[in-house]
Amino acid sequence: MITRSTFITAATTVLAGASIMSTAANATTLKWAHVYEASSPYHEAVLWAADEIKKQTDGRVTINAYPASSLGKESELNEALDFGTVDIIYTGETFARQAYPPIEISAFPFVIRDYTHWKAYRDSALFTEMSEGYEGKTGHDVTAFTYYGARHVTSNTPINTPEDMKNIKIRVPNAPLFLMFPKAVGANPTPLAFSEVYLALQQGLVDAQENPLPTIKFKKFYEVQKYINLTGHMSNSLLTIVSNYSKNKISASDYDKLTAITKQASNKASDQINDAEQNLSAWFVSQGVTVNKVDKEPFKAIMRPYVSSKSNGFTAEQLARIEAL
Repeated sequence: MITRSTFITAATTVLAGASIMSTAANATTLKWAHVYEASSPYHEAVLWAADEIKKQTDGRVTINAYPASSLGKESELNEALDFGTVDIIYTGETFARQAYPPIEISAFPFVIRDYTHWKAYRDSALFTEMSEGYEGKTGHDVTAFTYYGARHVTSNTPINTPEDMKNIKIRVPNAPLFLMFPKAVGANPTPLAFSEVYLALQQGLVDAQENPLPTIKFKKFYEVQKYINLTGHMSNSLLTIVSNYSKNKISASDYDKLTAITKQASNKASDQINDAEQNLSAWFVSQGVTVNKVDKEPFKAIMRPYVSSKSNGFTAEQLARIEAL
């Protein structure tokens, strides 16, 4: 016998189920793509953000993550933003500068002193202005800034002074900014694909390379290099950028949640990279590698005219502001 209470319970269950199905059917799925490995802190932060946005929007917004260049190389991902075929990306300042050159300022040699200085820039009015400048040119939103790390030179001979780098063949990424430091100190910069670096070092096709400590560990460059020289000559970062097309896919309230979550995810990944940097020197020593502390001042003196050049895309006033933080 079906009682009134049984009928009400059944009806409530059906309505609840219909509500869940309706929410799932109306959910907006965003694509977040990048070039970093699935095991990296950057991708872990994306997965955390995906969980958070789903929870905070009751399933109205979900994120599908695409690591390790699965949707294209970094240049292709930047282009995909313009077409709305991806919704969110990580990208370096070197790529973002193609739309708005001043945004690359923090990546120039010796502009960022340390992680504390980097955070001060991230939270500054200057970074806000840089982001707004990029947004004005592209229509896309810069929602977060993630620390990638300070770059150091690995080699098979110790590097203590700029003279020690003369004529060494050093692998660098194929971008003008990365050529600046080795050229200034008389080295022979050799652009190579990232996937080719380990073998090139192993076979002696290049003498040295430069990357942050976590990358040196992850890519196992320490296996084929005797010295890690703590030059700290550049600090790199990743911008989290949301496509202009994606802003209209979700409500203003949910978009505010999304941008806040990307900032939290960025802070998690940044702190994790900084923690790794603080602890990795001892780990490399335990692997039999010599970690060489370097006096940076002679290198800074050589680099100053290059960093101050009017052709870099930012003004002397902007450079002074970032250095004063």
